[in-house]
Parts: sequence; C-alpha cells; structure tokens
Amino acid sequence: MATITAIGDPADPRLDDYRDLTTADRRPDRPGGRGLVIAEGVVVVRRLLESPYPVRSLLGVPRRLEELASDLTHLDVPAYATSADTMATAVGFHLNRGVLAVADRAASPDALSLARSARVLAVCEGVGDHENLGSLFRNAAALGVDGILLGPRCSDPLYRRSVRVSMGHVLRVPFATLPGEWPASLDLLREAGLRVAALTPAAGAVPISAAGLAGERVALLLGAEGPGLTDEALEAADLRVRIPMASGVDSLNVATAAAVAFHAVAPPVV
Repeated sequence: MATITAIGDPADPRLDDYRDLTTADRRPDRPGGRGLVIAEGVVVVRRLLESPYPVRSLLGVPRRLEELASDLTHLDVPAYATSADTMATAVGFHLNRGVLAVADRAASPDALSLARSARVLAVCEGVGDHENLGSLFRNAAALGVDGILLGPRCSDPLYRRSVRVSMGHVLRVPFATLPGEWPASLDLLREAGLRVAALTPAAGAVPISAAGLAGERVALLLGAEGPGLTDEALEAADLRVRIPMASGVDSLNVATAAAVAFHAVAPPVV
C-alpha cells in the first residue's frame, strides 16, 4: 500500500513536483516545465491510478486521501497528507478538489498502428485551446471513438487543464501525433483503410447524417475553433461533411461539433 506521510512545510523538497503550478505548470515548453502528468480531484486521480502512466506520488488533504484508500492498496508510491493551506502555498493556488497526483508520461502508440486498429478516429488540426481539447477527449471516450491523432498546432493533451477538463479521459483514449508533412500525412489514414471526412460548416458540404459514414471506418477531421480547417486540410480530405444548424448560427464549439459528429458515425454505445 502507498505510504502516507504527513508534511507541514510547503518548502519541503518532496513537494517539488507540485510546486508553483501557476507559474510553470510543468509544461515542457515553459521555463521549469518537466512534462509531468498532473491529475486533480478524486475522480481524475483515480483514473490516473488506473492508467498506464507511472505514478510518482500523491498530495492531498487527509479526507481526500481517505477517499482513495482502496485505490492505494496495491500502489507502492508515496502519498503526502497536508493541510489545505500548506497545499495552496506549495501549488500556488487553492485547490478545491483537495488532492493531486503526479505521473511520468507513458509512450504514445504508433499513429499507423492506431489507425489500422480503429473503427472511428478523430484527427485534429490547430486545436490549441487546452480546455477544448480536454472536452474533445471526454466526448471521444463517451461516444466510442477509438483514438485521436494530432496534426499541426495542437496543444498538449496531457497539460494539466486538458487532463482536468477531460475528467481524466485523456489518460484512457489513445492518441498519437501524425508523422510527416501536413496534410500529406493524412495518406497514412487511407493506407489504413479509413475514409477521411472533414467537418466544416460550409453550405456545400454533405449533411453528416446523409454522408453514409455510419458503419464505415472513418477519420473525422476537426479544425480549430474560429478559423476551422485550413484549405489544405479540406482539399486533402475524401469528403466534406457538415452539421445542419438553424439559420443565424454559423458554427459550434469544436468539442460540441465533435460530439455531434462522433454520435453520428461511431458504433452505438451500450
């Protein structure tokens, strides 16, 4: 069972993985970033503990660690119990959820292997908002999507905010970065037997319910909120599909649009 140790000093070096998250946030692309996976709250921490990501430690107030007691039974990592004030000083903000866990990253699957085994994939271009990406992963998990491939200018799915907004589902939905030049790298999907359908609000696109994609192996191409997919990505797709909307509404949030599209093409979830 995980060893629970009480810590009262926010400067204790054993809390270094959690320190000043508002400043560096442990992103690898920021000064001081270490690229660690950080889970917040009992539900998300539990999903991290169940994932293939190697857990380093936990930090929480005693009540939240007690809620995780059964999950810690077979886990041989340190768990640090502290007060809410000590945690807030170390982390840099008051954590309402009361518990954090930190893990190292696990190896991502190979993009081609993921494509070959998938029935439905999401492929993102330029989805740079961490919360949108986290929501997209949560929707993918809920609606039976087999994985997510990241094209250019996408944010890091394992950034703390993405993990939190996804409710930890970024830790269970396989994802990989598409290799090679974009959008030529989409040929990898066709080689794997997938049709590439670009989601766009353009009037000339086929309504997704009429595109004949239900029951097919398909990769749904999703662009950034605002600009959407680039012209190059649209040209590289096999077909263009749209979600019919009421007059005066030109688009949906990318995670919402993805959810509608996932529901239209993914196998029913029982």
